[in-house]
Amino acid sequence: MIRTLIKVGLTIAGNAIGLLVAAALLDDVKLSGAAFILAVIIFTVAELILEPFIEKMVTEHAERLRIFTSLVTTFLALLITDLLSDGLSIEGAATWLLATVIVWGLASSTVLTLFIVPVIYRIVAPRTLDATVSVEH
Repeated sequence: MIRTLIKVGLTIAGNAIGLLVAAALLDDVKLSGAAFILAVIIFTVAELILEPFIEKMVTEHAERLRIFTSLVTTFLALLITDLLSDGLSIEGAATWLLATVIVWGLASSTVLTLFIVPVIYRIVAPRTLDATVSVEH
């Protein structure tokens, strides 16, 4: 349960950062004030719901395209958020593609930086400390 809440919290943070950066870098991506929070929530919920469905479809029908699952999920979540929320507006095909890559990349790197790296560090650090202590003696 706690692990799920941490995942959702990190996903929300990563998605918020990704949407903000996409809006800052791309002129045709617009975020509006208070509706931004609703846009992030809609985007995150859509992403969390779509991801297992798309993963299953790709696994059953197109295993070679598995690497694109997260990008497709991000694109569809952006599309749903754009349609359901006044907090996000994206215009132009190139902007859609760039926004998808930016949001996906930043959301992925946020989860990697905030969750996976510390876990790896906790696994590796005790061994490193033990090796350092035994060398000093």
